[in-house]
Amino acid sequence: MYSIGERINGMFKSVGAAIREQDPAPIQELARKQLAAGADALDVNVGPAAADPLVAMEWLVKAIREVTDAPLAIDTTKPEVMRRGLEVAGPGSIINSTKGQQEQLDIFIPMAVELQASVIALTIDEAGIPRDANGRAEIALRAVASAMEHGLDMERLMIDAVILPANVAQPTAGHVLEAIRNVKLLADPAPKTVLGLSNVSQGTQQRPLINRTYLVMALTAGLDAAILDVLDSEMMDAMITAELLLNQAVYCDDFLRAYRSR
Repeated sequence: MYSIGERINGMFKSVGAAIREQDPAPIQELARKQLAAGADALDVNVGPAAADPLVAMEWLVKAIREVTDAPLAIDTTKPEVMRRGLEVAGPGSIINSTKGQQEQLDIFIPMAVELQASVIALTIDEAGIPRDANGRAEIALRAVASAMEHGLDMERLMIDAVILPANVAQPTAGHVLEAIRNVKLLADPAPKTVLGLSNVSQGTQQRPLINRTYLVMALTAGLDAAILDVLDSEMMDAMITAELLLNQAVYCDDFLRAYRSR
């Protein structure tokens, strides 16, 4: 599974303070730690920490680029901030994210093609988040059609079926698993699937347990990627073990260490 580390986000107090003070050290340490823990890419979100998000995003990406050339998922709803983040981060980055309404797809998918990025498309449109898997698949199909129209390789389209917190929207967990399976049928080759995993446990008392259990369930449904806390070693161990049992990795007695030493 493609793991996107979630921790470089201005919503976290230490990250927000580092952005406001333009102190690169905490940001760079988080980047190193997440990559060492198994992140394939890093989510980058200035959050509410800056009065000027465009300037803050440029500074944040440059600070990360001083220590790694790993792919960055530029996390913003503002097209101008997204463009600047992608330009500084370079090819191979990820747009996180666009909603599935056509006017947003028409902005962000051509941007992904132009700047050689992948794009995460949320199954949300003008009517909000669909109540069931079929509604999510309809929005996903719109994103697939837009990618085809603009020449975005299907391998670079990532569909997020939008998981909601289990304590307020418990039936959503099953709908999202069904949606992940359905997305695989929308094109050949199929788009990738991704989840903002931590949303499933937002506001609950057993966040790590809920996160790692749902991650394993989603992997069995065909999940390709997740934005998650890679510093949660028990969750990463569960992910590695699930991939082993799904025959996506070769068994050895010390398979956890072998995975981490890649």
